[in-house]
This record gives sequence, C-alpha cells and structure tokens, in this order.
Amino acid sequence: MLLARWIILMLLLGAVACFVFYIGTGQARYKQWGLKIIKWTVLAALTFFAVLILERLA
Repeated sequence: MLLARWIILMLLLGAVACFVFYIGTGQARYKQWGLKIIKWTVLAALTFFAVLILERLA
C-alpha cells in the first residue's frame, strides 16, 4: 500500500512539473504530457481505492 501511495504522489508531482514547464515555456507538448500523467494518476488512484474497498469486504 505504501508503494501505491508513493506512485500516486510521484505521478502528481510529475504532472505539476509538466504544467509548470508549460506555463514557463508555452510549449503545448508539456500540457499534453501533464494531461496524460493526470489520466494515469486517476487510474492509479481508482485502482488503489478499489483494492482498499475489496480488502474491507473480504
């Protein structure tokens, strides 16, 4: 569980860094990378919470 939390945190920090680079440079590729990272972060968080719910049910 601790590993999953760290992965989600690192994904969020990566997305923030991409958006900061986008604001600083104005290059659209950083915004695209940030949005892709956000998508994977949401997927990882949903998986994490699904595992927590399944543990509670078992």
